[in-house]
Amino acid sequence: MSGAGKAESRETGIVVGAQARHVVMEQPVAIRPARSWVPSRGGSAALSPVRTGHATSLGPVRLGVLDVGSNTVRLLVVDAHPGANPQPAASEGTPLRLASLLDGNGALTASGADQLVEVVADARRTAERLEVEEMMSFATSALRDATNGDEVIRRVREQTGVQLQVLPGEEEARLTFLAVRRWFGWSAGRLLALDVGGGSLEIACGEDEDPEVAESLPLGASRLTFDWLPNDPPKRNQLAALRKYVRAQLAGVVPHIYRMGEPHRVVATSKTFRSLARIAGVAPYNRGPYVRRVVSRAQLDGVASTVARLSVAERATLPGVSQGRAQQLAAGAVVAAAALDLFEIEEVEICPWALREGVILRHLDHLRSES
Repeated sequence: MSGAGKAESRETGIVVGAQARHVVMEQPVAIRPARSWVPSRGGSAALSPVRTGHATSLGPVRLGVLDVGSNTVRLLVVDAHPGANPQPAASEGTPLRLASLLDGNGALTASGADQLVEVVADARRTAERLEVEEMMSFATSALRDATNGDEVIRRVREQTGVQLQVLPGEEEARLTFLAVRRWFGWSAGRLLALDVGGGSLEIACGEDEDPEVAESLPLGASRLTFDWLPNDPPKRNQLAALRKYVRAQLAGVVPHIYRMGEPHRVVATSKTFRSLARIAGVAPYNRGPYVRRVVSRAQLDGVASTVARLSVAERATLPGVSQGRAQQLAAGAVVAAAALDLFEIEEVEICPWALREGVILRHLDHLRSES
């Protein structure tokens, strides 16, 4: 799990930190459907929450973020209030892999929709049990691109009471950038943030909290694995074709970034970058979020070359690589290496905060502006 504190995350199950309250609600409170988008500072948007309790505007509040990603559906629970560092209380993740559950027409299969409904319902029950007062629920690339995404979201709302809000790719990049900016602060100068997700790559750059450039490209590790690397391990011609495609996609973004000025610090988020950095030798993540973790372009190139030669089973034995992430790691490494090369980045620092923290921070800003 990203963020500071004592809570830890696992691919399945829930681990509760020392600050969590272990009180099971005697009568679960029904989650009401969320409102539509709420405008906020900087031209960005804040997700309107589903209220499960009685949160106050400025006092401490237990918040939940339900993130329906292309690979994993994850519930992050934090204790927070405006102006303070959100403290993680619990994290629950289910590796659903929605991106692999699309049919030939790009629609989420009936089985995939059934699984999603079940996982969201479980997350709602967990949020109630942990006394989450407000829960923001959103979906990213997989449902954003699914041809039947609206139908699936409607079914989730009707059967679970949870309204998933689809984040546009650019907004995903902006919220991730907000989290990165808050983590590193103003002393970081102009930031360039890279996030390799399951379905898309988000890129954002700027000097303020709202980036001057925010882009989303269809270069997610899961998507590219399914489309370009069917063999295990991938064949050399498949990898060559993928590299060519990735570089062509990135080439159009490079001028937009450097037109604004060269970044002072380059930061990466996401499980893909975290895994690649761990293979490269950065400190284990159980040492906490305040340990600086930096990986050079040369190290990343070496890791990308190594994982491309390995089978999925062999990748899963590498440090920092779970069985669930091993399959898509070769494609993710291609994207990461190409990004550092085309942007002429010599080193990248891993940030423990990412999209979910950005959603929480934006919501706290909105609470403060309403007071």
